[in-house]
Amino acid sequence: MANLVVSYPRHEGAQFDAAYYRDTHIPLVERAWTQAGMTGAEILWPADDGQPFAAMVVLRFTDSSAIDAALGSPATPEVLGDVAKFTDIQPVLYRTA
Repeated sequence: MANLVVSYPRHEGAQFDAAYYRDTHIPLVERAWTQAGMTGAEILWPADDGQPFAAMVVLRFTDSSAIDAALGSPATPEVLGDVAKFTDIQPVLYRTA
């Protein structure tokens, strides 16, 4: 199993719509990338506003090549284009083997 962790580091004045992220963006990601080998998504919410990230998500894949397939899929531009609808934070990606 391999993971793609997407985090949203807070900055002064940052906007993040948690409801849109949970109810619209993550289902979009699941529809777009399940065919490529994504097996699940777990959103990690901060315990309080003092945490360094507005949110993180662990996207689980069958293996590293499935992450590559998802990121290179025709559906990825729609996933990336949706980010501006819920945040002005530049996401940070972290891959695990």
